[in-house]
Amino acid sequence: MNLPFSPLDRTEWNAELYDRKHEFVSQYGTDLLELLQPQSGDRILDLGCGTGYLAQQIAIAGAEVIGVDQSVAMITQARQSYPHLTFEVKNGQKLDFSEQFDKVFSNAALHWMKAAENVIDGIFKSLKPGGLFVAEFGGKGNVKQIIHACYQSIESAGYPLDISLNPWYFPSISAYTTLLETRGFEVDFAQLFDRPTPLEDGENGLRNWIAMFGNSLFADISQEVQGEIIADIETQLSPQLYREETWFADYKRIRVRAQKLG
Repeated sequence: MNLPFSPLDRTEWNAELYDRKHEFVSQYGTDLLELLQPQSGDRILDLGCGTGYLAQQIAIAGAEVIGVDQSVAMITQARQSYPHLTFEVKNGQKLDFSEQFDKVFSNAALHWMKAAENVIDGIFKSLKPGGLFVAEFGGKGNVKQIIHACYQSIESAGYPLDISLNPWYFPSISAYTTLLETRGFEVDFAQLFDRPTPLEDGENGLRNWIAMFGNSLFADISQEVQGEIIADIETQLSPQLYREETWFADYKRIRVRAQKLG
């Protein structure tokens, strides 16, 4: 039982697997647009746009949108799917825009950017005075059961636990809103909520999720051993996260809306 691909640098993604097996990421972000309220005349930055689905929804609402993502594969796929839109390869931790946008939007991306203060600073500088920032991403406790099972199985297989391989940033509401307010945002909405999320492809759902999102945890572990570890992870988590022939990810999400003061 091998993972669909070997551990990669997190700047690169399997865009085809993302669209084929993890389209829920974009679909769950659709109602986030209600907080954003894109409209004609808005110039909007979609930060961590992935393969471009939500950028397209923003454009349909009449706004001008630019999508950015650090992954070349994701941007290539976005350009192929939505050639009428503008997509750029950019590191969200090193944004170089200056008061060019009325709104900044981000769905399921900020938890990949550990340098949160740099990200917030870049968002602040990207917005015009009075501009709006709307985002959803993993919050404190997100995929806690999955991460714990991965760590336990890796250690049980005889590999040292390297916390630095964890690619995620899952802050509490208080920690994140404090960062926003310190930089000069006024937060008018913040919510942390459970969202158990069904994973596609039946009994393969969890291993597909790990291959797509958690593969960095398995750096320097052979494909053969990875398969054994994944089987152990599935055994651990099946009583809690597998029901009616479907795996569920134990998601906790933060939603936040903030306005740039000035």
